[in-house]
Amino acid sequence: MADIVSEEIVRHIALLSRLEFSDGEVRKFAGELNAILRYVEKLKELDTENIEPTSHAVRLRNVFREDEPGASLTNEQALANAPETKAGHFKVPKIIQEN
Repeated sequence: MADIVSEEIVRHIALLSRLEFSDGEVRKFAGELNAILRYVEKLKELDTENIEPTSHAVRLRNVFREDEPGASLTNEQALANAPETKAGHFKVPKIIQEN
């Protein structure tokens, strides 16, 4: 199987994810992603015809508490530790860039 994930694809995904990688990291991630895809292709060779489908290998049980309404934070409490606020809202940096 030929490599599917090129270094160019890794760089494009990094750009979309707002991540910066060195050339070495780009090569490493491309290799790792291709190894994962080769493994998935290998798994497709298994005969699963007589295997009963399962959603979980172990029995699950809910360990969460009941969802009960409680007191909400005030706007001031919610914004108390925010590095920056504006007009009663969190102020965050603009992340959309236009090419």
